[in-house]
Parts: sequence; structure tokens; C-alpha cells
Amino acid sequence: MSDEIKHECAVALVVLRKDGKHYRTRYGTSDYGGVKLSLLLEKQHNRGQDGAGVAILSENPEPGTPPYWISKSASSTALADVLGAIAKRQNTISCEGKIFLGHLRYATFGRNDTAFCHPFLHEASELSHTLFLAGNFNLTNTSELFADYSRCGAFPISKADGYLICEMIAHELQKEGHPISNVRHLDNAKISGVNGQSALVPALSRALANADGAWTLCGMTGDGWAFATRDPNGIRPGYYYIDDDVAVVASERPAIQAAFDVPPEAVKELPNGEVLVISPEGNVDFCSLDGLLSTAISSPRLCSFERIYFSRANDADIHRERKALGAALVPQILKAADAPMEDIFFSYIPNSARIAFHGLLEHLFDVHGMVRFGEVAVKDAKFRTFIADAAARREFYKHVYDVTYGLVRPSRDTLVVLDDSIVRGNTMKNAILPMLDRLGPKRIVIASSAPPIRYPDCYGIDMSTLGELVAFRALVNLLGEDAKKELSVAAAEAVPLSNPLASLYSRF
Repeated sequence: MSDEIKHECAVALVVLRKDGKHYRTRYGTSDYGGVKLSLLLEKQHNRGQDGAGVAILSENPEPGTPPYWISKSASSTALADVLGAIAKRQNTISCEGKIFLGHLRYATFGRNDTAFCHPFLHEASELSHTLFLAGNFNLTNTSELFADYSRCGAFPISKADGYLICEMIAHELQKEGHPISNVRHLDNAKISGVNGQSALVPALSRALANADGAWTLCGMTGDGWAFATRDPNGIRPGYYYIDDDVAVVASERPAIQAAFDVPPEAVKELPNGEVLVISPEGNVDFCSLDGLLSTAISSPRLCSFERIYFSRANDADIHRERKALGAALVPQILKAADAPMEDIFFSYIPNSARIAFHGLLEHLFDVHGMVRFGEVAVKDAKFRTFIADAAARREFYKHVYDVTYGLVRPSRDTLVVLDDSIVRGNTMKNAILPMLDRLGPKRIVIASSAPPIRYPDCYGIDMSTLGELVAFRALVNLLGEDAKKELSVAAAEAVPLSNPLASLYSRF
């Protein structure tokens, strides 16, 4: 994508279903869970660079010794800091881990500080009331939840959404527990039901009952229960894998595949509106929240932009979808190019558009046979616009991308460039189009494999305000061109505009 979109968070949960001796014997390591958690975080590093954190619950803690180990970092090398701490921790603690919880943070709330990094911790003298929570989520009514929580006699010290949800769940855990209900056992006979009673499910349902938003939450209690739950609409991604040795949850399916070397079909999508519960004995169940939340459980309403742009393309389903998006553009692109195939050169920008570009090329080859294509733009990752003077800085910004000369024939070729999405259009306007113009093509056609981003998104991928979206700005521009000036002026007064990107397109 040509514009930088702030990244989503990633969660990772590894629960060992057997005792430590089993993993030392079978895998030759006393830190099987730590290694797997590290791999899950590394394979999801694209989902958050503002901070990282892990919490590890001990297998058999003894009174007088810490029952858990926790590490967080908000530095520019946050993930490296945390992975290094995981590897070194066995030199400082003697007990082995049982549950491993990790998180990568994109800052939706607060500054870059370890106080805002997950996992959040509510500590209590009773291990059953000690709670760790990490999540990928966005709540639209945090202020309302804060007020409700305060009115019930609690004294929250922060409005940070992660802290607030953790405290609300912990508060409910401290109330009288209820037996798990609405349990749907997995078909796998090797995975038995949860024994006894747990306050987790009713506590989660009461804490999230009035929450408006999207979430994938993972957590654990100090006495060895672990859980993962997804919002009723299934907006945020979540996947799980279970075998005899482990129960695993992560935000990305390919991360689980890579860490545990399993095929795609072994990794399932976390059901929306349900809680995956793992008991201290390693037993696993799904518990429905249907009827317990204010939002009714629906068929999954996935964040489309998550699949079009953000999720890793080595997920088989994501890969196929993006290729199909590229192929679907062929008729519109050829119409806009309005030139013989031998005079059209096809390329893409940035690297995340490569899979959609493959789909575009395959369709072109099937229909037209001969296609000219190549890489005309390469981002200079080391380029820094450090000059203080504003005019000079704008000039340097145009050179963030290097171009490949000699592929496009000046004044003859139509250059078609595929982007995977255009949201605000700032980088397209200020860097990409001026850079492509240096190649001297007869015409430039910019195509996006994502549908126009017409509205802000407060539940899925974080989006700009309406007036910043290039689709909105282009619409206002087109309204003016169609002589509907009174409508254009009204919209412009509501949202001040400057240099709509649509006017740039009209030059080519």
C-alpha cells in the first residue's frame, strides 16, 4: 500500500497440555513453550512495532516464589528485546513454564510506553483472581465502559482500553463463580471436556456484555486456566491449533503453520462469539456466549481490508483472494490504458501488491499471450529525509523510491502500476506519481486491487477520517466537474480540501 497504515496488534498463546518432563524427553528442550512463543511472535512481527510483551505462568509454583515471569519493551527494538529476554529467563528462574502469552502492539491508545504494552496484569493474593490479558481489539465505547465500571464501586486508574478490560474481567472473576454452560465439546476424542467449574466464561460474558467493538482476546489466570475469545461478528482475526501436546492461538494462521510445521487444514478459525477454554489439566472446550452479550452472534463479518492488505499473503486463502482481486481488474485497466498491448508496460508498487499483480499477469497471459512487465520502482529503505528545510525535505521525499530506467519507452508506452490499496493518497501524490513521471511514459494508469475505501473503519483496520480518504476527495472533485458545484462547495466547506488527488490523475 502506498500510504502507511498503522498496524494491528498480534496475540499468541501456547498452552502445554502435559508436564515438563514430556517435552524434555520428546523434544530435547526444557523450554519448548518459550521457543514456540518466540516463533509465533517473530512470524507476526508485521502486526505491531510499537511494543512487545510476554507473560509465562509457571507449571508448579510454590508459595514464596513468583508464579509467573513477565517482560515488556517499548523500544525501537521491542520484539528483539523480548525474544532475548525469553531466551535468557531460565538463568533467573527455576520453574518451568506451563502457559505462554505474547503480544505485539500497535498503539491505538496512549504513548509508546511499557505501561501500555500487553499483557496487562491484575495481581491478587489468590491465584484464581490473578489475570493476564492480551488482545487485538478496538472498543468504540471505552468511556461508557469506564463510567459503568466506576459506578459499580471500582476505582480504575487509567482509561487505557486494555487495562480497563483486564480490570473488568478480573472484577467479575472475584465474584461468585458459575459452572460453565453451553459447552460444545470438540469432536476429537482425545480432547476431553473441562472438569469441575470455572468462573471464566461467566466473568468474560459479564465483562464484555456491553462492549461495542471488535476483539480477539487471549488470557490466563494464575491458577492455570487459559482462554481465547473473539467478538460476536468475528471482525478481528484469530486462529487455533490443538494436538496432544499443545493448544495454540494466534492472530495469523501462517504463524501457527510455521511454528508447529502443520498444514493449513490443521489450523482452524477461532469461532466468533465463543470462548476457547483450556483447564489446568489441559482439557479443552468451546463455550458459547450466545445470549450473554448485547451484540447477537452473527455470521463472520471479517474486516475486508485485513484480508486485502494487512494479513500475511502466505496464508493460502489470502493468497488466492488477492490473486483474484488482481485478475478482476484486467478489463478496467485495458480500457483505461487505451493502447495496443505492445505499448503497455505493467508494474506494481509496493511489495505488498505483488500477489495481486501475479493474478493480473496470469489473466493477461491467458487472454493476450504477450505481456511486457517488470519492476519500475524500488523503495530505498535506508533513505532518510533528515534535512530541516521544508522545501528541501519535500524534494527529498520524491526520491524515497528508486526507479528502473530503460524498461518504459519514453513518450510511447502507457505505464500501468498496480497498488494493493489507496487510502489517503499522500504517498501516491507526493512520491510515487512524481517518481513515475520521471520515466517519461505517454500515459500513467494507477490501479488499486482494493475497492475504494469510502468510509472510516472504527472496528477493523484503523482508517483516516472521512475528509482524508482519497475516494471522498475524488468524489468531491468529480461532483464539481459535473457542474454540481453547490454540492461540491457544501462538501468542501464541511471538510477543507487541498489538492485533491483526483486532479493529479487527470493530468495523465
